[in-house]
Amino acid sequence: MEFDFAAEQPKFLMLMYGLIAFVAVVGGLLLLLDVVPSYFARRREAQLVAASASGAPLPRRRKQREGVFAFFFLLPTLLLLAVGLVVPAIRTTLLSFMDSGSDNWVGLDNYRWMFAEDSIVRVLINTLIWVLLVPLVATAFGLIYAVLVDKARFEAVAKSLIFLPMAISFVGASIIWKFVYAYRGEGDQIGLLNQIVVSLGGEPKQWLLDSPLNTFLLIAIMVWIQAGFAMVVLSAAIKAIPADIVEAARLDGTTPWQMFWRITVPSIRPALIVVVVTISIATLKVFDIVRTATNGNYDTNVIATEMYNQAFRYQENGQGSALAVFLFVLVIPIVIYQIRNLRKQREG
Repeated sequence: MEFDFAAEQPKFLMLMYGLIAFVAVVGGLLLLLDVVPSYFARRREAQLVAASASGAPLPRRRKQREGVFAFFFLLPTLLLLAVGLVVPAIRTTLLSFMDSGSDNWVGLDNYRWMFAEDSIVRVLINTLIWVLLVPLVATAFGLIYAVLVDKARFEAVAKSLIFLPMAISFVGASIIWKFVYAYRGEGDQIGLLNQIVVSLGGEPKQWLLDSPLNTFLLIAIMVWIQAGFAMVVLSAAIKAIPADIVEAARLDGTTPWQMFWRITVPSIRPALIVVVVTISIATLKVFDIVRTATNGNYDTNVIATEMYNQAFRYQENGQGSALAVFLFVLVIPIVIYQIRNLRKQREG
């Protein structure tokens, strides 16, 4: 089959335009972040050398000029935030007060629907279960890993294996665990979980069809992924505990259990808060695992998947936007708490 260049010309033009745009954006950023600052730095250095050679007083920095210069650096970030976050957030909020076609204002009807529809209430309950269990269980496993692996013989290898799930995408991890939960009627099972059940004399079952058990099985996937992240952060915090504190506790006859609760946990409290907050935000936004493993069926939907369904599958823009706004509102208190916690640490 011969290649028809004329027929593919529009695609090549589109590719060329994309490359030109990419070069322009990257070149512009390099210009802003490298060439321009270097120019002002060399100019400042020349002024200082000239003043030193002539015996004149050194030129002072102008605070107003420094403010303009700082704004010059922040401008690209502010523009990207406005285009990618602020404007969509405002538009989504406005759409949440409109009907499915975004033509008429309906007030708070979409929010009333959210708490009146039984299926959506189930979605909210599922999300609550995720947010309560995943951060606590993942952090607990991460802390256990960090304590057990710390100063072990093969510490680097063990940490690499534990952290490995973080290198896998949520979709890839969900596919792996679907094989773990797989069901094949009677006889030999390809699913690890069903094979264990059969070897113990039980009957295989379709794990992902039974509610609410399927929700907890999906939560196990998220815990498996996030435990490695928790382990890395908490392990670094444990290693940062002053050696004199640990040595003094041992000289006082502290048992390993007392050492864990009275020395280790209080010393790494800031790291524990960071891990719990980070995993909580990631859990609120979970979409890939539910979408890949069950597609939200069998009462496993969470807010993110239901928001996608309402907005893109059912063309209910108002209801989908209301779910998006509600999800955003849930994230705000966590972010505010983390900001206040960081400020306290800096002041302390």
